[in-house]
Amino acid sequence: MNMAMTVHCDIVSAEEELFSGLVEMVIAHGNLGDIGVLPGHAPLLTDLKPGPVRVIKQGGEEEIFYISGGFIEVQPNMVKVLADTATRAKDIDEAAAQAAVKAAEKALHEKGADFDYGSAAARLAEAAAQLRTIEQMRKKYGRH
Repeated sequence: MNMAMTVHCDIVSAEEELFSGLVEMVIAHGNLGDIGVLPGHAPLLTDLKPGPVRVIKQGGEEEIFYISGGFIEVQPNMVKVLADTATRAKDIDEAAAQAAVKAAEKALHEKGADFDYGSAAARLAEAAAQLRTIEQMRKKYGRH
């Protein structure tokens, strides 16, 4: 059997290292859309938007992380995701994410005098990205 090529991947946030191991592919959400990194990818350093980072581990098992934004650095023999904050997708609290979406939408509708549009929009984008990550998990694993 032909083993797929692998590259070492680390996913780290300010708080902790979430993942370190050999992977066949990393898919992350960059500014220009999804970035798929395979072994042998050209060196790259680019920022990532809030959303899922999918890791196809050696052997084909997939793990999904949610990051609030950060950077991905690709070197010939390693891929590093430096996240502002990162969570394993299965640990995201769906109810909290939905509540955050509602609160941010409410803030956007009731713009007061001291309203910070940028911060409310950012909160909304982040909560929506968390919910999208949960949706992806559901599709993949059929968990409810």
